[in-house]
Formats: sequence, C-alpha cells, structure tokens
Amino acid sequence: MNRVWRESHGSLDAVHRVGAMLFGLGLWVFGILGLVNRLDPFTTNGTPVLGLSSNGLLSVISLVVGAILIAAAMRGGRTASTVTVVVGVAFILSGLANVLVLNTPMNLLAFRMPNVIFSLIAGALLLFLGAYGRYTGGLPDDNPYYAERHPRSEPEVPLPTVFRDAADVVAARELAEAERAVAQHAASPEQADRVAAARSARRAEDRVRAWRAGAP
Repeated sequence: MNRVWRESHGSLDAVHRVGAMLFGLGLWVFGILGLVNRLDPFTTNGTPVLGLSSNGLLSVISLVVGAILIAAAMRGGRTASTVTVVVGVAFILSGLANVLVLNTPMNLLAFRMPNVIFSLIAGALLLFLGAYGRYTGGLPDDNPYYAERHPRSEPEVPLPTVFRDAADVVAARELAEAERAVAQHAASPEQADRVAAARSARRAEDRVRAWRAGAP
C-alpha cells in the first residue's frame, strides 16, 4: 500500500509540476518578446506578439506570473497544484474583466478579443491541471490526496497484559502511536523502518522488544 501511494503521489506531482513549468515558460517567452520589442508600457492600442496584443505592462506581468509558476513547479507538486489553480482563476477573472474595457481608455493591458479568449481558455486549462487528481470527485483509494483526507485506521498493536518493567509500557505506547502515524502516512522514515521491523514479530511482547531494540 505504501509503495502504491508513493508511486501515485509521484505521478501526480509530475503532472502538476510539468504543467506549471510549461505554462510558466510560455508566459516568459511572451513577456520577453514584448520587452525585446520595447513596447510602450501603458499604451492601450497594443502590438501583436505571438498572435496576441501586448504592451510593456502586460509583458512585465507575464514575466512575473511565469516566474511564480516556475518557482511553484520547482518547489513541489502540491505547491504547483495550488498555485496553478490560483493563477487559473486569475486568468479567467482577467478575461472577464478586460472584455468590459475593450476599446476604452481603461484597457491598461492593451487587450483585444484574442487576448480575452486566450485568458479564458488558459485559465480553464490551468484550473483543470491544478485540480487534476486533487479536488475532483471520485478519486481512487490509492490517490494521495484522498488518502490524506480519509486516513485508514489500522488495528493498533495489542498490548500485553503484563510487562517486565515500566520501559515496556512506554515502548508499547510509542509503538502504538508509530503504527497510527504509519497508517495516516505521517510517520518519519525512522518510525516506518522501526514499525516494519517490529511487525516481523508475532507476539505483542516480541514486537515491543523489537521496537525498543531499534531505538537510536
């Protein structure tokens, strides 16, 4: 189960990180081309860049948003997923807001209808990408995010009725807590290794002794 969970988690991380990285690099290309062409920062007319209208301000914003997506991708899958969803919502809101100011002095980003369409489509794609395998319904049991929200309870280690000393009582409690942490995927690598070693014993007393033997 742990191996399947780790593989599933790694696959989702790759999807979220690669998607955020590709979108970020695309925004960088768009922004760099705008700066290379030395576009007027505040013109409302705009200049065509990769089929879209742009000005200097939109170029800078594209670079900043691209950097955020790339940084999130480098940070990890969970961060990439969250940031991608947020940026996706921002793209959709941008498309809806800018369609209201087309051909007006308030069109500070020099949007044209292709920009609006791109913002809506890109926002929807970013939302889908960030939510994929995390927020959507009907997630399988081995999905890492589903497992975190629905931790499986495992039988606790049966404690022996008689111990030789108080240290055995403490060790038995520690082992039970470690078993619970493993079941909730919150155990440290050291805890997981010690629990695995203790599970190889049949009797509860032997598991407690194995747990104590593995103490640093």
